[in-house]
Amino acid sequence: MSIDIAIVGGTVMPMGGGKPIENGVVTISGDKILAVGAAGSIDTDSAAKVIQANNCVVMPGFADSHTHIASNMLLRGVLEDVRLFEWLETMWKLKRNFDPETLYSASLLGLVEMVKSGITSFNEHFDAYAVEPEIEALKKIPLRATLGYGFADRGVYVSITDWSWETLHSFGDLVAKHHNTRDGMLQIGLSPHAPYSCGADMFKLVREVANAHKVPIHTHLSEGTQEMAYVAEKYGTTPVRWLDSLEFLGPDVTAAHCTQLDHEDARILGANGTKIGHCPCCNAKLVSGTMPLKIVRENNITVGLATDGPASHNTLDMFQEMKFAGLIHKDKNNDSEFLTTSEILEMATAEGAKAMNRPETGILESGKAADVIVVDVDKPHTLPVYDPAAALVYSSRADDVLHSIVNGKILMENRVVHGIDEAAIRADFRLRAHALRDRSL
Repeated sequence: MSIDIAIVGGTVMPMGGGKPIENGVVTISGDKILAVGAAGSIDTDSAAKVIQANNCVVMPGFADSHTHIASNMLLRGVLEDVRLFEWLETMWKLKRNFDPETLYSASLLGLVEMVKSGITSFNEHFDAYAVEPEIEALKKIPLRATLGYGFADRGVYVSITDWSWETLHSFGDLVAKHHNTRDGMLQIGLSPHAPYSCGADMFKLVREVANAHKVPIHTHLSEGTQEMAYVAEKYGTTPVRWLDSLEFLGPDVTAAHCTQLDHEDARILGANGTKIGHCPCCNAKLVSGTMPLKIVRENNITVGLATDGPASHNTLDMFQEMKFAGLIHKDKNNDSEFLTTSEILEMATAEGAKAMNRPETGILESGKAADVIVVDVDKPHTLPVYDPAAALVYSSRADDVLHSIVNGKILMENRVVHGIDEAAIRADFRLRAHALRDRSL
């Protein structure tokens, strides 16, 4: 089989339990990983392109298991230092004025930020705005994406009630048009917003549609004390127990946040295979709590790291997310040995891919999707690199990513994203975002 790309000379970190390979080689044929091994064990003489990765780490691209791209690009920094529900109310003032051109511009800039920070796959939750502009933007910067159509019928999002029901009842048309298109790179899913913004009938219909069309579900769950109080008052239980009573939960569900789980909630999620998109940075910032990772792990729940989005994180930087995850969980558990660097890296790659139901990526091994990044660790802030995992988790930054390859295609080379005019994208976005703010607030 022909070798389209060979990456040589770096420390290869395969993930998925694979051991680091010093002076390793990764070869790519078409859209798949062909081989992974030590230099000398793989013949690269016939490679059409060779990428030298000396003093770099070669690893799977990050899998961002819960995020909001276009909306959050437009909301970044517009409101700080508030609690979740108050933040959502102000955010809606802008969201109700979104237009397709502005959303396309925001989507494109978000994809630029992602590819430049090493994110090669992401799980998008569209909380009440149009999906199509981002689908168009993905034609320019083709990351691996699962795009969840957002639904709600109460609270801040009550105005999209009719659209939500209509879209759910006709979701088969969207599946036929978009799901598993672009060689499987693009998938769509169902994103009921949260237990405080969707009623029982909506969650039940989402489950029916998911079963009928075999598409994933992506929702917010047990995110903070305000949500817990709302569900306790209305339903007399916790959000997890309520959704479980509706027979909504299952292995096709990615539940974002889950900061307020108790032992029984975690047992329920583990028993039905629900997965978690863990967002420690935004949860701390909005004082939503810290997911009880120890309890979650005791119940064998798949957990992926996630950025949540530029409005609450405020960047699409998985390096920041990894570092903060390590810090906050060691502190919360009063245990410096809890959550090792290798475990954090797995959560950002292989486990993140599982958490967003994209098991084809997140690992460097033969036959897996060729989603690969090259990270320069020959920097003043990372040297001397006694341990590559420690350098990546606690020292590296988004702008240390040199090359990003998605589905066997080089999207960024030496920090330059191919096929776009980045300066023009930034300028267009800046104008549209400020115009949106001025007409909304």
